[in-house]
Amino acid sequence: MASTETKTVTDTGSVEAGLDALETSATGRTPFRQTFTSKILPPVVATVVVLVAWQALITFKVVDDPTKLPSPAEVGDEFKRAWLEGRLLDYIWTSVSRGLLGFLFSLAIGTPLGLLVARVKFVRAAIGPVLSGLQSLPSVAWVPPAVLWLGLNNSMMYAVILLGAVPSIANGLVSGIDQVPPLYLRAGRTMGATGVKGALHIVLPASLPGYLAGLKQGWAFSWRSLMAAEIIASSPDLGIGLGALLENGRNASSMPMIFEAILLILFVGIAIDLLIFSPLERRVLRSRGLLVKS
Repeated sequence: MASTETKTVTDTGSVEAGLDALETSATGRTPFRQTFTSKILPPVVATVVVLVAWQALITFKVVDDPTKLPSPAEVGDEFKRAWLEGRLLDYIWTSVSRGLLGFLFSLAIGTPLGLLVARVKFVRAAIGPVLSGLQSLPSVAWVPPAVLWLGLNNSMMYAVILLGAVPSIANGLVSGIDQVPPLYLRAGRTMGATGVKGALHIVLPASLPGYLAGLKQGWAFSWRSLMAAEIIASSPDLGIGLGALLENGRNASSMPMIFEAILLILFVGIAIDLLIFSPLERRVLRSRGLLVKS
Protein backbone atom coordinates (compact mmCIF):
# COMPACT_ATOMS: atom_id res chain seq x y z
CA MET A 1 0.00 0.00 0.00
CA ALA A 2 2.79 2.34 0.96
CA SER A 3 4.70 1.53 -2.23
CA THR A 4 1.59 2.26 -4.29
CA GLU A 5 1.16 5.65 -2.64
CA THR A 6 4.86 6.37 -3.12
CA LYS A 7 4.58 5.47 -6.80
CA THR A 8 1.53 7.70 -7.21
CA VAL A 9 3.32 10.62 -5.58
CA THR A 10 6.35 9.99 -7.79
CA ASP A 11 4.21 9.87 -10.94
CA THR A 12 2.43 13.08 -9.92
CA GLY A 13 5.74 14.76 -9.29
CA SER A 14 7.01 13.62 -12.68
CA VAL A 15 3.95 15.04 -14.40
CA GLU A 16 4.30 18.36 -12.57
CA ALA A 17 8.01 18.48 -13.40
CA GLY A 18 7.21 17.81 -17.04
CA LEU A 19 4.59 20.58 -17.11
CA ASP A 20 7.00 22.98 -15.40
CA ALA A 21 9.66 22.16 -17.98
CA LEU A 22 7.18 22.66 -20.81
CA GLU A 23 6.08 26.00 -19.38
CA THR A 24 9.69 27.07 -18.89
CA SER A 25 10.61 26.24 -22.47
CA ALA A 26 7.52 28.00 -23.77
CA THR A 27 8.10 31.22 -21.89
CA GLY A 28 11.89 31.47 -22.24
CA ARG A 29 13.55 34.20 -24.23
CA THR A 30 13.64 33.47 -27.96
CA PRO A 31 17.20 33.38 -29.36
CA PHE A 32 18.01 36.29 -31.65
CA ARG A 33 19.02 33.90 -34.42
CA GLN A 34 15.56 32.32 -34.41
CA THR A 35 13.88 35.72 -34.35
CA PHE A 36 16.07 36.91 -37.21
CA THR A 37 15.42 33.90 -39.43
CA SER A 38 11.68 33.69 -38.73
CA LYS A 39 10.62 37.34 -38.55
CA ILE A 40 13.32 39.68 -39.89
CA LEU A 41 14.90 37.78 -42.76
CA PRO A 42 11.71 36.84 -44.74
CA PRO A 43 10.46 40.42 -45.31
CA VAL A 44 14.02 41.58 -46.09
CA VAL A 45 14.39 38.83 -48.70
CA ALA A 46 10.97 39.64 -50.16
CA THR A 47 11.89 43.33 -50.42
CA VAL A 48 15.19 42.51 -52.15
CA VAL A 49 13.42 40.22 -54.62
CA VAL A 50 10.90 42.93 -55.48
CA LEU A 51 13.65 45.52 -55.99
CA VAL A 52 15.68 43.16 -58.19
CA ALA A 53 12.63 42.28 -60.30
CA TRP A 54 11.75 45.99 -60.53
CA GLN A 55 15.25 46.91 -61.68
CA ALA A 56 15.28 43.98 -64.12
CA LEU A 57 12.22 45.40 -65.86
CA ILE A 58 14.20 48.60 -66.45
CA THR A 59 17.56 47.00 -67.28
CA PHE A 60 16.23 44.54 -69.84
CA LYS A 61 13.89 47.20 -71.28
CA VAL A 62 10.73 45.23 -70.59
CA VAL A 63 9.36 48.66 -69.70
CA ASP A 64 11.54 51.24 -71.44
CA ASP A 65 9.34 54.28 -70.87
CA PRO A 66 10.41 56.11 -67.66
CA THR A 67 7.10 57.98 -67.63
CA LYS A 68 5.37 54.65 -66.97
CA LEU A 69 7.80 52.93 -64.62
CA PRO A 70 10.64 54.82 -62.90
CA SER A 71 13.71 53.00 -61.69
CA PRO A 72 14.25 52.31 -57.96
CA ALA A 73 17.10 54.85 -58.05
CA GLU A 74 14.76 57.59 -59.33
CA VAL A 75 12.23 56.84 -56.60
CA GLY A 76 15.06 56.82 -54.06
CA ASP A 77 16.17 60.25 -55.28
CA GLU A 78 12.61 61.51 -54.78
CA PHE A 79 12.66 60.24 -51.19
CA LYS A 80 16.06 61.86 -50.64
CA ARG A 81 14.87 65.19 -52.04
CA ALA A 82 11.77 65.20 -49.81
CA TRP A 83 13.89 64.31 -46.78
CA LEU A 84 16.51 67.00 -47.41
CA GLU A 85 13.76 69.59 -47.91
CA GLY A 86 12.17 68.54 -44.61
CA ARG A 87 8.87 67.54 -46.22
CA LEU A 88 8.91 63.75 -45.89
CA LEU A 89 7.92 63.53 -42.22
CA ASP A 90 5.33 66.28 -42.75
CA TYR A 91 3.62 64.19 -45.43
CA ILE A 92 3.47 61.20 -43.09
CA TRP A 93 2.42 63.09 -39.96
CA THR A 94 -0.34 65.02 -41.73
CA SER A 95 -2.07 61.81 -42.81
CA VAL A 96 -1.24 59.63 -39.80
CA SER A 97 -2.49 62.20 -37.27
CA ARG A 98 -5.77 62.56 -39.17
CA GLY A 99 -6.15 58.83 -39.61
CA LEU A 100 -5.51 57.91 -35.97
CA LEU A 101 -7.70 60.69 -34.59
CA GLY A 102 -10.52 59.79 -36.97
CA PHE A 103 -10.14 56.13 -36.01
CA LEU A 104 -10.42 57.01 -32.30
CA PHE A 105 -13.63 58.93 -33.02
CA SER A 106 -14.91 55.93 -34.97
CA LEU A 107 -14.01 53.64 -32.08
CA ALA A 108 -15.91 55.82 -29.61
CA ILE A 109 -19.02 55.73 -31.80
CA GLY A 110 -18.82 52.22 -33.28
CA THR A 111 -18.33 50.36 -29.98
CA PRO A 112 -21.53 51.46 -28.20
CA LEU A 113 -23.41 51.22 -31.50
CA GLY A 114 -22.25 47.63 -31.95
CA LEU A 115 -23.27 46.76 -28.39
CA LEU A 116 -26.68 48.29 -28.95
CA VAL A 117 -27.24 46.44 -32.23
CA ALA A 118 -26.06 43.12 -30.79
CA ARG A 119 -28.09 43.27 -27.56
CA VAL A 120 -31.35 44.94 -28.62
CA LYS A 121 -33.38 42.92 -31.14
CA PHE A 122 -35.45 45.85 -32.39
CA VAL A 123 -32.37 47.99 -33.05
CA ARG A 124 -30.69 45.06 -34.81
CA ALA A 125 -33.68 44.52 -37.06
CA ALA A 126 -33.93 48.25 -37.77
CA ILE A 127 -30.35 49.30 -38.50
CA GLY A 128 -28.39 46.03 -38.77
CA PRO A 129 -28.93 45.77 -42.55
CA VAL A 130 -28.12 49.47 -42.91
CA LEU A 131 -24.74 48.97 -41.22
CA SER A 132 -23.96 46.06 -43.53
CA GLY A 133 -24.91 48.17 -46.54
CA LEU A 134 -22.79 51.09 -45.37
CA GLN A 135 -19.84 48.76 -44.88
CA SER A 136 -20.02 47.67 -48.51
CA LEU A 137 -20.40 51.24 -49.81
CA PRO A 138 -17.10 52.59 -51.23
CA SER A 139 -15.79 55.30 -48.91
CA VAL A 140 -14.94 57.53 -51.87
CA ALA A 141 -18.68 58.00 -52.39
CA TRP A 142 -18.86 60.05 -49.18
CA VAL A 143 -16.28 62.63 -50.25
CA PRO A 144 -18.50 64.82 -52.53
CA PRO A 145 -21.39 65.17 -50.04
CA ALA A 146 -18.97 65.71 -47.16
CA VAL A 147 -17.31 68.57 -49.09
CA LEU A 148 -20.71 70.16 -49.77
CA TRP A 149 -21.86 69.73 -46.18
CA LEU A 150 -18.70 70.78 -44.32
CA GLY A 151 -16.41 72.44 -46.86
CA LEU A 152 -12.72 71.82 -47.50
CA ASN A 153 -11.47 71.39 -43.93
CA ASN A 154 -10.42 68.74 -41.46
CA SER A 155 -14.01 68.20 -40.31
CA MET A 156 -14.79 66.91 -43.79
CA MET A 157 -11.86 64.48 -43.54
CA TYR A 158 -13.04 63.16 -40.17
CA ALA A 159 -16.62 62.80 -41.43
CA VAL A 160 -15.45 60.63 -44.33
CA ILE A 161 -13.35 58.50 -41.95
CA LEU A 162 -16.30 58.05 -39.57
CA LEU A 163 -18.69 57.04 -42.33
CA GLY A 164 -16.16 54.51 -43.60
CA ALA A 165 -14.96 53.03 -40.30
CA VAL A 166 -17.91 53.05 -37.88
CA PRO A 167 -19.93 50.35 -39.72
CA SER A 168 -16.91 48.02 -39.80
CA ILE A 169 -16.18 48.44 -36.09
CA ALA A 170 -19.84 48.00 -35.14
CA ASN A 171 -20.30 44.93 -37.34
CA GLY A 172 -17.08 43.39 -36.01
CA LEU A 173 -18.32 43.77 -32.45
CA VAL A 174 -21.73 42.35 -33.37
CA SER A 175 -20.03 39.33 -34.95
CA GLY A 176 -17.86 38.84 -31.87
CA ILE A 177 -20.84 39.04 -29.50
CA ASP A 178 -22.78 36.55 -31.61
CA GLN A 179 -19.95 34.05 -31.04
CA VAL A 180 -19.97 34.39 -27.23
CA PRO A 181 -21.16 31.11 -25.65
CA PRO A 182 -24.58 31.58 -23.99
CA LEU A 183 -23.18 29.90 -20.87
CA TYR A 184 -21.00 32.96 -20.24
CA LEU A 185 -24.00 35.26 -20.36
CA ARG A 186 -26.05 33.04 -18.02
CA ALA A 187 -23.15 32.78 -15.59
CA GLY A 188 -22.76 36.56 -15.66
CA ARG A 189 -26.43 37.12 -14.93
CA THR A 190 -26.24 34.63 -12.06
CA MET A 191 -23.41 36.66 -10.53
CA GLY A 192 -25.32 39.91 -11.02
CA ALA A 193 -23.47 41.15 -14.11
CA THR A 194 -26.37 42.61 -16.05
CA GLY A 195 -26.86 45.75 -18.10
CA VAL A 196 -23.78 47.94 -18.44
CA LYS A 197 -21.85 45.86 -15.91
CA GLY A 198 -22.52 42.70 -17.91
CA ALA A 199 -21.48 44.41 -21.14
CA LEU A 200 -18.19 45.62 -19.65
CA HIS A 201 -17.23 42.51 -17.67
CA ILE A 202 -18.76 39.66 -19.69
CA VAL A 203 -19.77 40.59 -23.23
CA LEU A 204 -16.83 42.76 -24.32
CA PRO A 205 -14.04 40.53 -22.92
CA ALA A 206 -15.64 37.38 -24.37
CA SER A 207 -16.10 38.98 -27.80
CA LEU A 208 -12.55 40.38 -28.04
CA PRO A 209 -11.33 38.21 -30.97
CA GLY A 210 -14.21 39.26 -33.23
CA TYR A 211 -14.07 42.82 -31.92
CA LEU A 212 -10.34 43.03 -32.67
CA ALA A 213 -10.95 41.78 -36.21
CA GLY A 214 -13.52 44.57 -36.58
CA LEU A 215 -10.99 47.11 -35.29
CA LYS A 216 -8.39 46.01 -37.84
CA GLN A 217 -10.94 46.26 -40.61
CA GLY A 218 -12.11 49.60 -39.24
CA TRP A 219 -8.56 50.97 -39.38
CA ALA A 220 -8.21 49.73 -42.95
CA PHE A 221 -11.43 51.53 -43.88
CA SER A 222 -10.28 54.65 -42.00
CA TRP A 223 -6.99 54.74 -43.89
CA ARG A 224 -8.60 54.13 -47.28
CA SER A 225 -11.30 56.71 -46.62
CA LEU A 226 -8.70 59.29 -45.66
CA MET A 227 -6.61 58.63 -48.75
CA ALA A 228 -9.70 59.01 -50.97
CA ALA A 229 -10.60 62.28 -49.25
CA GLU A 230 -7.07 63.68 -49.55
CA ILE A 231 -6.86 62.75 -53.25
CA ILE A 232 -10.21 64.27 -54.22
CA ALA A 233 -10.49 67.22 -51.85
CA SER A 234 -7.03 68.78 -51.93
CA SER A 235 -6.58 72.32 -50.65
CA PRO A 236 -3.60 74.42 -49.44
CA ASP A 237 -5.44 74.94 -46.13
CA LEU A 238 -5.48 71.17 -45.53
CA GLY A 239 -1.75 70.71 -45.92
CA ILE A 240 -0.14 67.98 -48.00
CA GLY A 241 -0.79 64.47 -46.79
CA LEU A 242 0.04 61.24 -48.58
CA GLY A 243 -3.15 61.30 -50.65
CA ALA A 244 -2.48 64.88 -51.72
CA LEU A 245 1.11 63.91 -52.54
CA LEU A 246 -0.21 61.17 -54.80
CA GLU A 247 -2.51 63.63 -56.56
CA ASN A 248 0.31 66.19 -56.90
CA GLY A 249 2.43 63.52 -58.59
CA ARG A 250 -0.36 62.83 -61.05
CA ASN A 251 -0.81 66.53 -61.83
CA ALA A 252 2.94 66.92 -62.35
CA SER A 253 3.15 63.69 -64.39
CA SER A 254 5.92 62.60 -62.00
CA MET A 255 6.00 58.84 -61.65
CA PRO A 256 8.77 58.93 -58.99
CA MET A 257 6.55 61.13 -56.83
CA ILE A 258 3.57 58.82 -57.41
CA PHE A 259 5.64 55.79 -56.40
CA GLU A 260 6.94 57.71 -53.38
CA ALA A 261 3.36 58.33 -52.21
CA ILE A 262 2.30 54.73 -52.85
CA LEU A 263 5.24 53.32 -50.91
CA LEU A 264 4.64 55.69 -48.00
CA ILE A 265 0.95 54.76 -47.86
CA LEU A 266 1.92 51.09 -47.85
CA PHE A 267 4.60 51.66 -45.21
CA VAL A 268 2.19 53.40 -42.82
CA GLY A 269 -0.40 50.65 -43.20
CA ILE A 270 2.16 47.94 -42.45
CA ALA A 271 3.68 49.89 -39.53
CA ILE A 272 0.32 50.47 -37.83
CA ASP A 273 -0.53 46.79 -38.13
CA LEU A 274 2.85 45.64 -36.77
CA LEU A 275 3.03 48.18 -33.94
CA ILE A 276 -0.59 48.18 -32.74
CA PHE A 277 -2.88 45.46 -34.04
CA SER A 278 -0.54 42.46 -34.28
CA PRO A 279 0.65 42.76 -30.63
CA LEU A 280 -2.97 43.19 -29.48
CA GLU A 281 -4.04 40.15 -31.46
CA ARG A 282 -1.20 38.01 -30.09
CA ARG A 283 -2.00 39.09 -26.55
CA VAL A 284 -5.70 38.26 -26.90
CA LEU A 285 -5.02 34.86 -28.49
CA ARG A 286 -2.35 34.01 -25.93
CA SER A 287 -4.66 34.91 -23.04
CA ARG A 288 -7.16 32.38 -24.42
CA GLY A 289 -4.58 29.66 -24.88
CA LEU A 290 -4.82 29.88 -28.67
CA LEU A 291 -1.24 30.99 -29.21
CA VAL A 292 1.81 29.38 -27.66
CA LYS A 293 4.44 31.86 -26.59
CA SER A 294 7.65 30.81 -28.29
